[in-house]
Amino acid sequence: IRINDFLRGESGGSTVQERLQRRNQARLEDAERRKEAKQSRSVAEERTEYFFSTFNSERASIEEVLSGCSGADRAAVTQKLEEATVKTAELQKFLNDNMFVLNQYQLKTSQAALQKLQASIAETREEALPKKKFAFRARTKAADKAPVQVTATPPPADSGSDRADGPPASEQCGFSNVNNELLTKTAEEIQNRDVLLTHLTNCKVRLFGSPSTLHLKHIDGCEILCGPVATSVFVDRCRNSVLAFPCQQLRTHNTTDTRVYLHVTSRAIIEDCSGVSFAPFSWSYSGIEEDFTVSGLDRDRNNWSQVDDFNWLAAGLPSPNWTVIPEEDRKNTWDP
Repeated sequence: IRINDFLRGESGGSTVQERLQRRNQARLEDAERRKEAKQSRSVAEERTEYFFSTFNSERASIEEVLSGCSGADRAAVTQKLEEATVKTAELQKFLNDNMFVLNQYQLKTSQAALQKLQASIAETREEALPKKKFAFRARTKAADKAPVQVTATPPPADSGSDRADGPPASEQCGFSNVNNELLTKTAEEIQNRDVLLTHLTNCKVRLFGSPSTLHLKHIDGCEILCGPVATSVFVDRCRNSVLAFPCQQLRTHNTTDTRVYLHVTSRAIIEDCSGVSFAPFSWSYSGIEEDFTVSGLDRDRNNWSQVDDFNWLAAGLPSPNWTVIPEEDRKNTWDP
């Protein structure tokens, strides 16, 4: 019996010792894992810090190049835009190569910053040209089709950034400083040209045809409908208005309480906006199919509800600055 008790005791002792050894081994392995995890976090943090330091430095460099376009001649603008485009492409590659070190929010903010740069390049390409004296062409009133000459009036001195800088007058047409009127342009007047509408109040505007670009500045209480725009639409300081147009790109600044009926083949961009709502483009007129063909826009590709708000980067939360117009509230009949 004593021998059996001794053997059982030896066996029990070995079991306890083995347990202690396993526990000690587990503690060592856990400590090693924590050490490796800490080292990995440290390396990841260093990589992330390096990424943002480089990314922000390059972004600032590109923004500086673009700022140099203001007031420069055409040759200088062309050179600076080419430099900014090359730098932005390199920055895109840098982001693609380092996506693995970023979390979802960091990746989204970086992509938004890059997209903002790309949009700024496109906008500068459209607007930063030699400053020339601008005069509008004659306008046609829909009621009697009688041509009335409209002369451009320089904007107030405190709105220097809003001057009608752009292509020479021979390449541009539009309306300026008009209140409470119905204004129209025919396809022959705007086809492949840059159209500028500025300082309009309580006006209805109908633009038939396919302009190259459309610029809207200081618009208040207006209804503006336009045929297919071949490239970009730029909206700045618009309020209490209804806009409708197809385009390749939409860039909207400083706009409030405005409804946009949109056909856009890229993604719409808003910045410093509130109370903006969107619905699919629904205006139609005789000849619009031909104008879509002239514009080169894809009728089957419409991202009207894909809106990027550069002031709202909260991951997973919709921007409070824009909404979709409910179907029952959308306008489908525009003219008698």
